[in-house]
This record gives sequence, C-alpha cells and structure tokens, in this order.
Amino acid sequence: MNATGNWGTITADLAVRIRQQRPLIHHITNYVVMNDTANATLAIGASPVMAHALEEVAELAQIAGALVLNPGTLSTDWVEAMLVAGKQANAVGVPIVYDPVGVGATRLRNETGARFLRELDLAVIRGNAGEIGALSGVGGMVRGVDSAADLEDAQAVVAAFARRQKSVVAITGALDLLSDGQRVVGVDNGHPMLQNITGSGCMVTAVIGAFCAVEEDYLVAAAAALAYYGLAAEVAGGKTKGPGSFRTALLDALYQLTPDQVAQGVRMVSLV
Repeated sequence: MNATGNWGTITADLAVRIRQQRPLIHHITNYVVMNDTANATLAIGASPVMAHALEEVAELAQIAGALVLNPGTLSTDWVEAMLVAGKQANAVGVPIVYDPVGVGATRLRNETGARFLRELDLAVIRGNAGEIGALSGVGGMVRGVDSAADLEDAQAVVAAFARRQKSVVAITGALDLLSDGQRVVGVDNGHPMLQNITGSGCMVTAVIGAFCAVEEDYLVAAAAALAYYGLAAEVAGGKTKGPGSFRTALLDALYQLTPDQVAQGVRMVSLV
C-alpha cells in the first residue's frame, strides 16, 4: 500500500478489511493479559487463538494470518514454543509481531530478546522506550514492565534499529514513533488513562497483529493499528472517570469506531 495518501483513510480502509477477512491471529502471550488481548482482537473484527503448547504451536502458526509473541510472564518452555511457532511462521510467510515485555529488567528477558532477534525474522517489534532501548543495545531503563526512562533521540534509535533488524520498530509513548529503517512515522492518538490499566501495550500489540494480517506493508499496518487503538482510547477516555470503566469503554470503542470517525480522527505524520 502506498502510504503517501491520507492516513485517516488508509487506517479506516484497513479496519474495514479486518472485519471483512476476519484473520486468525495466533497469540502466545502472558497470563496477565490473555483475556484482554483476545477480547481486543475480537473487538476489531479478527479471530484470536490463544495457544502455547509446544505440540501444536507450529501447526497453528502455519494457518494464522499473524503470530503475536508476548513473553510477559516468562518461562523457558514458553520461549521454546514461541521459537518453534516463529520459525514455522517464517517458513510460510506469516508475519510475526513481537512485544519485548520487560526487556532490560532481567538477564532472562534480555537473553530471550536477543534470541528472538537472532533466530526469527520479525515483521514488527513494539515496545516502550526502555524496552526498545535495551533490546537495541543503546541503553534503556525498565522497572518491572514499565519504561523508567525515555531515549534521548528516539527517532534516530527507532530508525537505526529497524535498519539493523530489517523489521518495523515501534516505540510507543506520548508520541508513537515507527520506522522501517527508511521511513519514520509519528502517531499522536492516545489517552493518558492507558497508563492506568494493565495490558494496554499488550492489547495494542494484538491490534498490530490483526492489521499486519491484512496489509503487507508492515509500517503502514503498524502505524494504522496504533492510530486506531489510540483513537479508541480517546473515545473511551471521554466517557469514563476511572480505569475500571475505561477498560470496558476501550473494548466498546474498538468495536464501535466507524470508518468516518477513523478517517477524521487519526493524527499521523510522515517524519522522514
């Protein structure tokens, strides 16, 4: 897809495409967010399968529209299952979206991230500034699964890391930054309440997976997914007063956004 057109129209068209095609999204994800990511995937019109058994992950990855890897509640068995699924996805051309939850916090998470970068071809890597800084090797501080420090030049980091990995890299924050190593895009949709619920980043990674299943230009797909999710958060935030009701309203907004709302509400800019 040519991303020189109107980003709002592009995002709206991709959202419609997801509902028409209902792609199967294979998630190997963490216990904390499994239900939320499945519901977010359903809300935008895709079909989630949450499966991590080593005996079946390769078979499922082969038939999925995208594979989402999220080792938030890390175990060595799940890492091996993710690698098996990922290698099968690579073999048949299924895009992999990787969420490096907590990389930079422990040696196990750092070693796992390094293995994924080394052994898998990743379509999209999405994390906060601390995670992407640590994963890329430029330095990043992570406290639990939260970013504790911003990168000095996030735009340069995201572009350089994307070039090195031959992947789309997304740093999410107040302004989301994405690059495929050549192009850099900024997404300005979102709401502060996202910081007050668990799994908000994991849910947007799931949404990216669904968009990648219907659009082979993964920079366009990831940027559109972030804008769509951020716009849904804005709608939800305008209706609620606390994190409990916001979570419910966010799912409703992901489900209810119309093409016109998306076309008019997306705030995205091509930076390079």
